[in-house]
Amino acid sequence: MKNKVKIFILVGVAHLLINSGIAQTRGNQRPTLTILSIDINGLKNDPLLMGNLVRTELEKLDTFDVMDRYDVAYMVEKNKLSINNCYGKLCLTEIGETIQSDKMLSGSIEQYPKTIIYILRLIDVKSKSIERTTVMEFLNLPEELQAFTNITVRTMFNKSVDQNVLTKLTQRNSLDNTLNNPKKERLRLDGPRLGFVTYTGNVANIIQADKSSGGFEAFPVMFQFGYQFEKQYLNEGKIQALFEFVPMVTGVDQGYFIPGFSLLHGLRSNVNGWEFALGPTLNLSPKSKGYYDETNTWHREQEWMEKPENKDVKNPFQIKERLDSRGDYALQTGFVLAFGRTFKSGKLNLPVNIYVIPNKDGFRIGASLGFNAKNK
Repeated sequence: MKNKVKIFILVGVAHLLINSGIAQTRGNQRPTLTILSIDINGLKNDPLLMGNLVRTELEKLDTFDVMDRYDVAYMVEKNKLSINNCYGKLCLTEIGETIQSDKMLSGSIEQYPKTIIYILRLIDVKSKSIERTTVMEFLNLPEELQAFTNITVRTMFNKSVDQNVLTKLTQRNSLDNTLNNPKKERLRLDGPRLGFVTYTGNVANIIQADKSSGGFEAFPVMFQFGYQFEKQYLNEGKIQALFEFVPMVTGVDQGYFIPGFSLLHGLRSNVNGWEFALGPTLNLSPKSKGYYDETNTWHREQEWMEKPENKDVKNPFQIKERLDSRGDYALQTGFVLAFGRTFKSGKLNLPVNIYVIPNKDGFRIGASLGFNAKNK
């Protein structure tokens, strides 16, 4: 009796497992989907090739049993179907019934002066109705049709899309990169730079001092103007790398002409325009050798020998070189740390930067604003 019960239980379990497997197989059966071609207006691409491109992107989703293009060609030839200009619901439904496809997908791509409109339609053959329609508007970038197709297909079936790429391909005011500005080898942020620089520490004291003591009788905040040249060598993904060449003139607002030049290596974000740069800076400034006496008063080196009582006495004070309005122009070096962000207003780029030049005698801290128009 016990053996009969065991056999009965085993048979029942086996029956349940078999039925469960059959039900699962039926549940996992995916609808078939067929793509013939995509209508093209204004572009030189072939409709059949565009259909193949959409088919490839759909296969990546692994949502339908997408009919292979060779099987499509075979079924069309076998049933002597005419698929030329077959983009409408009625035509696609008839063909879908003939080749026994659950779904049909078609659409169109139309080029306008500033945009490319991408439309996809999914048709349910059994109900003879349009199941869903997706319309995407992209920038007029024909070389990015594959990216357009990927985004449109994924959007149609509610799949995630790279928002950074989507912004570059759809927003005219997004920051330039190789996607939305493919014919340019570098980001066009070359242009004028206007701003100011403030001096701190001992340098600020010298600038404010009387000219009789080597000062400049000036305020330690000076206007600057110049021009920034850029050479980009990397512009992919979210980051671009570039060299920046910045000649600058300082102090004309207070009657001085202080030329300078900076060579920076920078990294800039293609997503939000933030950037960071560093490198050497050079400028011409009047300097002289001299010393500080016991009262911490600055004297030029020759002043010691100009006093009769010091004719045969060696100068006991340490000789230094410092900024001096009475001196000769000499090359001064430094190191720049800069960061900033580029803002957009239509085609106008507005780079805003802040920089620091550290020095033992006092920091230089400055800010600049630039502008230029995006050149396509």
